[in-house]
Amino acid sequence: MRETKPWLRHYPSEVAPTYEYPKHNLARLLVDSASQYPERPALYFMGKKISYRELLTASYQFAHVLLDLGVRPGERVSIMLPNCPSAIIAYFGTLMMGGIVVMTNPLYVERELVHQLSDSEATVIVTLDLLFDRVQKAKSRTYLRHVIVTSIKDYLPFPKNLLYPIKMKKDGAKLDVAYGEGVYAFKKLLRLASKMPICENVNADEDIALLQYTGGTTGLSKGVMLTHTNLIANTYQTSNWCYRVQPQGDRFLGAIPCFHVFGLTVLLNQAIYRAGMLILIPKFDIDLILDTIHKLKPTIFPGAPTMYVALINHKRVKDLDISSINVCVSGSAPLPLEVQERFESLTGGKLIEGYGLTEASPVTHANPIWGYRKIGSIGVPFPDTDTKVVDSATGEELPIGEIGEIIIKGPQVMKGYWRREPETALTIKDGWLYTGDMGRMDEDGFFSIVDRKKDLIIAGGFNIYPRDIEEVLYEHPAILEAAVAGVPDEYRGETVKAFIVLREGMTLTEKELDVFCRERLAAFKVPRKVEFRQTLPKTMIGKVLRRQLLEEEAKK
Repeated sequence: MRETKPWLRHYPSEVAPTYEYPKHNLARLLVDSASQYPERPALYFMGKKISYRELLTASYQFAHVLLDLGVRPGERVSIMLPNCPSAIIAYFGTLMMGGIVVMTNPLYVERELVHQLSDSEATVIVTLDLLFDRVQKAKSRTYLRHVIVTSIKDYLPFPKNLLYPIKMKKDGAKLDVAYGEGVYAFKKLLRLASKMPICENVNADEDIALLQYTGGTTGLSKGVMLTHTNLIANTYQTSNWCYRVQPQGDRFLGAIPCFHVFGLTVLLNQAIYRAGMLILIPKFDIDLILDTIHKLKPTIFPGAPTMYVALINHKRVKDLDISSINVCVSGSAPLPLEVQERFESLTGGKLIEGYGLTEASPVTHANPIWGYRKIGSIGVPFPDTDTKVVDSATGEELPIGEIGEIIIKGPQVMKGYWRREPETALTIKDGWLYTGDMGRMDEDGFFSIVDRKKDLIIAGGFNIYPRDIEEVLYEHPAILEAAVAGVPDEYRGETVKAFIVLREGMTLTEKELDVFCRERLAAFKVPRKVEFRQTLPKTMIGKVLRRQLLEEEAKK
């Protein structure tokens, strides 16, 4: 096996190459942890702690709320919330009664909301008072029968719960909700609901726990069907990779949104499985993050590269104690080497790059945290995860070191796309998930992503991968953030354009950047066009929206 899977040579002794994954309802993660540690804090939210016993009881109540509303196992329940206790309660409560969770981005505009809700045929949505108007405008074009409205103040401690509405109204936020006619208050429904334990038996390999919609970077977003087994397996895989467990429970910094599949598995599911304390941060605020690390001493901080960039470049970082962080798993976008090195020197903890995609629950690869690792690679495949590099056209496996499409097989790979059999057949062939990402494997079994197949730049006949150039740009001391894309060019077909955000107080000219790049890149890779910007457009998880940059470019 070690010959066909060379990566196994570099597994730490504490990590086995294969595990048994329980075949039960995903919500059992909460049931089991609460039975063992009922009084341990499960959630921390803006000064308020919620114990495992309290979280379990509230989740049972929400399960009964859905049943009382006529929701049946297999129906879809949309959760359109930031990181807050209501989101966690609704998530586990839906799973407990056999429903299918549809995680919905709170930033969605009406058009995106209508597509996701109508495609999933969700009958219930749980949302914020702040978002109520947007939901109501979309409702008539969906299958929604019930709108359950919560508020950030619902789980704030006194006196924050009284001050929050005053501050929000002063800021111009609209918090008024017209209750009745299918619109309900979250806390009121819970108070009236049964606390009777409930956790439906499921066919874990077949029954869908989560419909997680893709980002829609290649057209309309698709619902990825993730089963109870998919999500349990990936939770176990991730947890076994982070094998040094704190005896009193790890403290997870919840800055990455749980409505994103990376946050759902690596943050929420793992925290509950390990009976840790999940510190919920409703939106990414770097000052709040720094103060939280200093005060609450989180030990695990999953995130995106932009989060770590913001932290290491903040003027207060050297004045606060952030040394409690032991493990950071970076996902969603390439992690620049310079960011990794600076973060580790500041915290003393380990920051590793991993890789995954929605269709794989999401994590498939990571660098060993406390063992041999290769900076700049996505690491090695997880336990029970097989990976090949193949020729996209023929499906033939390529030799070590050659660039091809990465394909994956493992227990975390999706069941398929919701009601999209043709797309499923194109993506999963003979049990292998075709990722659309181009990469290579070295002789040690470490994998590197060179770029998305669709992001490949073909300029003057040369294949150019944006990540190669972005890595060089991040080495420049004046550059805070960088993104590279191919833009139309009459002579070369496409040419390389760099979008640059400079560090505060620093300057850089196009000519200086050209000289810097020519010393480090082949001439055909050097950006021919440069645009200096104040910010780069990003998703809520911190992934740069290269498509939006190109759309802006096309309008010029």
